[in-house]
Amino acid sequence: MARTIGIGHQDFEQMTANDNFYIDKTLFIKEWWENNDAVTLITRPRRFGKTLNLSMTEYFFSVSHAGRSDLFEKFAIWQEEKYRELQGTYPVIFLSFASVKETSFANTREKICQIIKNLYNRYDFLLETDCLNASEKDTYLKISSDMNDSLASGSLNALSDFLMRYYGRKAIILLDEYDTPMQESYIHGYWDELVSFVRNLFNSTFKTNPFLEKALMTGITRVSKESIFSDLNNLSVITTISDLYTDSFGFTQQEVWDALDEYDLASRKEDVKNWYDGFSFGSRTDIYNPWSIINYLKTARFSPYWANTSSNSLIGKLIREGSADIKIAMEDLLSGKPLCTQIDEQIIFSQLGRKESAIWSLLLASGYLRVKQWHIDKRGRAVYELVLTNREVSLMFEQIVEDWFLEFTPAYNNFIKALLLDDKKAMNLYMNRVALSTFSYFDTGRHPSEASEPERFYHGFVLGLMVDLADRYSITSNRESGFGRYDVVLEPLKDTDDAIILEFKVRDPEDEAALVDTVREALKQIEHRKYSAALKAKGIPQERIRRYGFAFEGKNVLIG
Repeated sequence: MARTIGIGHQDFEQMTANDNFYIDKTLFIKEWWENNDAVTLITRPRRFGKTLNLSMTEYFFSVSHAGRSDLFEKFAIWQEEKYRELQGTYPVIFLSFASVKETSFANTREKICQIIKNLYNRYDFLLETDCLNASEKDTYLKISSDMNDSLASGSLNALSDFLMRYYGRKAIILLDEYDTPMQESYIHGYWDELVSFVRNLFNSTFKTNPFLEKALMTGITRVSKESIFSDLNNLSVITTISDLYTDSFGFTQQEVWDALDEYDLASRKEDVKNWYDGFSFGSRTDIYNPWSIINYLKTARFSPYWANTSSNSLIGKLIREGSADIKIAMEDLLSGKPLCTQIDEQIIFSQLGRKESAIWSLLLASGYLRVKQWHIDKRGRAVYELVLTNREVSLMFEQIVEDWFLEFTPAYNNFIKALLLDDKKAMNLYMNRVALSTFSYFDTGRHPSEASEPERFYHGFVLGLMVDLADRYSITSNRESGFGRYDVVLEPLKDTDDAIILEFKVRDPEDEAALVDTVREALKQIEHRKYSAALKAKGIPQERIRRYGFAFEGKNVLIG
């Protein structure tokens, strides 16, 4: 009989005590322990079992769970006699920043301090012992959500000391989702303040802490060493392109196949692979995200489960406000083409708004892109070929693009309808409404540029066409030149639709007296460059190829 599938369990005891569906990852404990690193940071995309694995690690090592052989005896780690002896023998400090998603530094600081206060509350029996002197007990009682910076930064160091005195062994510290507040601080504009606070906390906790046995941190990204990790030279960082712990987070293909067999879904293996396969950690390329697999096993219905578990607000913002090159790359990715770029494993958030490779690095770390292959170029640099991870992720990005125009849906949808009906009057009416409303929406707001707005808008608009007309057209762009010498070709998927060529140009006041002249030049360019040749070569007759020139001047658009 197939095991019961419980959705959303992140506590190891809850997951395993009732014989819920669980794939054995307990050998992660052995691999981590035997690597013998002082402080380990493992980055994996969200919903890949990071919290569950840390919960498992706490239950295994913590003296609070001593004698709990019942939790592990049916799993692989219990076959290792050495590790049976380690179970329940260390004081463990386990905390998570997963819930720290505040919009201000003050609230973020308060929440982190409250998390530390809650930890102290768990161990307040120490106040009744002789392990602490009177002064230390007084300090213990001052730990609070509004404690000063000095007390906060040394709080976990001090707690490690107190626990070591009581139990006679150094402490293990587990920190889950360490980077959640960092991402929120970037989005809401208090990065520098938080970096200073967290750097001091981490330095005291993980570097200058003689009471620390080992530490394990998890997150989605590797925040640059120059920020919060500037003082941590004892940090072992395991990213998605590292070859350690490759099968400890996420499900391997064999694990997924076995699960499908258990739930009588073996006939759907190829469909499951198409929807949810594609993640790779190091040299391991057959990784599936657990959240989608577990939900599919429970419902037997295909859906973008993993992609829908987050607002994806940061990702959408970076692409929407990104340069023309970023939007062009997204056109390729949505069309199934690869992106060749360098990757920096250290995410430098301050560069996200101005450095393309930082954005692609974030998307790779977050699981939205995967490495198809890589090579060393002539200058000795690693160049990665990236693609969208799978169908689920493609659908997520399509939804992000659709959401760009959600606020302006009536005008945008009416423009699409007018385009399909060849109604130029309506096209002009609705295109001007869309452009007027959305030009600034596609600029960063940090360095607004009137000259850059048409280009940012144009590429966002093309992405919108690609998504909204994907069921009727194959859309390609000619990229031999920059904006102003650029065409878009909509090739119909059905014989009942016309082919469409769009040419976008910004009015040059020196050469064109009015927008109508710019339109005329755009149409001439379509003919001069023979943009219709490829369509005719595919058997589409001349009379079924429509041509439009789009002329921009500021936020005004004329279509002819």
